[in-house]
Amino acid sequence: MLSPDPQTSDLAFAWQTHWTSFVAVVVQVAVLAWYLGSTRRLVALGRHWSLLRTASFVVGILVTAYAVEGGIAYYQQRNFTTHVVQLLLLIDVAPPLLAMGAPLTLALQSSPRRVSAALFAALHGRTVRALSNPLAALVVSIGTMYVYFLTPVYRFSEEHPVFLAYVHLQFFLAGCALWWLVVGRDALARRLGIGMRFVLVLVQAPCDAALGLVIAMATKPFYPAGNTLADTQTGGNVLLGLAEVLIVAVLALMFVEWAREEERKAIEADRQLDAALAAVRAVTGSGGPGSELER
Repeated sequence: MLSPDPQTSDLAFAWQTHWTSFVAVVVQVAVLAWYLGSTRRLVALGRHWSLLRTASFVVGILVTAYAVEGGIAYYQQRNFTTHVVQLLLLIDVAPPLLAMGAPLTLALQSSPRRVSAALFAALHGRTVRALSNPLAALVVSIGTMYVYFLTPVYRFSEEHPVFLAYVHLQFFLAGCALWWLVVGRDALARRLGIGMRFVLVLVQAPCDAALGLVIAMATKPFYPAGNTLADTQTGGNVLLGLAEVLIVAVLALMFVEWAREEERKAIEADRQLDAALAAVRAVTGSGGPGSELER
């Protein structure tokens, strides 16, 4: 049957048994165990680590696991619309959640001194600087989606499960490359200002919308052996709608963060001004020209 309707029970409870899914589970469990263990070590050293960061990272891992091994992956080779949602989870939902968990900062603070020094040197090396170039990250993120959906790559991935697993990894890494810069919570050598981060999101939004529109206007299914034309067009509309909702949500969060940052700067400026005035009063009151005239 072409493009079967997703069943709630399958979406909630179906589990993938391909060997690539088991590999992904092992990696995800190992990363989560490392993160939670590192937060415990940090607390044992008397340092504070935000529970919000931890919660964000855990949710990001769970979203990644559901997208790759969960029920939504049950339809990835049979229902185009569900497959679109799956890939959006990997490129636009899981990466920003993981980035808000600041795992690189956690690694720097919780690792032994030698490991921290080596990691710091790597993060500030030429390779990471090149990979964290905002233009390169934007091109990789947008290009990954366009190349996958608008070339024969999509059909090839539907017929080869191992290559499809690579596609999942590609979408995830492309999302991380962009969202790590946009979120800006981690210890990267290249830290973007709030203005440039807004620009990255605002450039990505119309590109995602344009891709969704192109797919929605398709005249034939991208994978005739598995999907109907109606399913393909619905997937385009879903990409158009969900991508825009996600982008608007991110912009709203960034605006709140910007407002808080400006408030912190204003408070700090007021404190510095108060300290300067107090210093002036202390000088003029104890040994300044005013005190000499009073004598």
